[in-house]
Amino acid sequence: MIEAKGPETVARSRAGAYVRQPAGFRAFLPKPLPPDPPLRMDGEMLELLSSADRHLGRLDGIAAILPNPDLFVTMYVRKEAVLSSQIEGTLASLVDVLEFEADASRRGLPQDVAEVSNYVAAINYGLARLQELPLSLRLLCEIHARLLHETRGGDKSPGEFRRSQNWVGPPGSLLADATFVPPPVYEMNQALGKLEDFIHSEMHLPILIKCGLVHCQFETIHPFLDGNGRIGRLLITFLLCHADVLARPLLYLSYYFKRHRAEYYQWLQLVREQGDWEGWLRFFLRGVGEVSAQATDTAKRIVVMQSEHRAMIQGRSRTPTPLRLLDLLYETPMISIPEAARRLQLTFEGARYTVATLGSLGLLREVTGQRKHRLFAYAPYLDLLREGTDPEPPAAA
Repeated sequence: MIEAKGPETVARSRAGAYVRQPAGFRAFLPKPLPPDPPLRMDGEMLELLSSADRHLGRLDGIAAILPNPDLFVTMYVRKEAVLSSQIEGTLASLVDVLEFEADASRRGLPQDVAEVSNYVAAINYGLARLQELPLSLRLLCEIHARLLHETRGGDKSPGEFRRSQNWVGPPGSLLADATFVPPPVYEMNQALGKLEDFIHSEMHLPILIKCGLVHCQFETIHPFLDGNGRIGRLLITFLLCHADVLARPLLYLSYYFKRHRAEYYQWLQLVREQGDWEGWLRFFLRGVGEVSAQATDTAKRIVVMQSEHRAMIQGRSRTPTPLRLLDLLYETPMISIPEAARRLQLTFEGARYTVATLGSLGLLREVTGQRKHRLFAYAPYLDLLREGTDPEPPAAA
């Protein structure tokens, strides 16, 4: 809806208003949550919500039957870090990250790998802090500081909300050409305070509906100079863990948002321009259901894989050491012989023999082609986890 207001023209929706600023640009000022008029929970929305809840519950349950669920979570966090960073233009793959983690001979991290490593650190830090600090603006700032530490964006006030106007648009675009302009600083701070109030309100809203509302509102407020997308996606998982809906941080929507990137940004903008919260929430709930089902299927396949590979090793070796190496590979799917010797407390020759045993069964594959500093990958496990994580090739000029 467009309203004439004196010399100004203000575009309004249920979600807020575009207001012309003294400098001439139009910035969006969001209304506080929940939406007003209230959400229309029609049959389709209720069906999507029920399906998403069901798939999320199955995911939470399947994690409990994994031989070592914490190892699965560790690898899943790495996968999420890669995907979420790729949405922002990072080109590192899951294999790139694991190679640098495993190869102690390398010095320094490539910029793209460092960004992914920071994302992993930010997730782990945030989850640990949730045990002692409520989900709050303070916590988001602490997580943001770790996300941007010594990487691109490290000069854009890590750990601090912005004190200047920002905007969203193609690379190199100016404020006048922006696709979207978030609220100015004063209105941003007001909106953040109201968002924090909503997060902690005892309003009777389904938690997944609340997650969808909070994520969209955070992206609209855009409170940091850099890193808003990654923090906003993390916020979904933190909300679910904070509410004890998930015992472990297993729901990550970056894979879904990456595959449907244009639609994702379109729905965020439709909320702002038309107040279509229902359309956004239907898109969001489909993603929760889809990603939860995929993660559950991955966990089931890991259980089967581990059982089959243990049986293969037991048929070949009478010593427990190869099985110990197999268990280690679920934590560190790329490993060197010296690292295997250190972790398993073996001699170099003992570790080399153990690695060769798994190699003869097709479970380990040398991936560097070098005579020194060789790395071996647990290929079947990596192939399962890396689905969808290879970066997209740059668009042709």
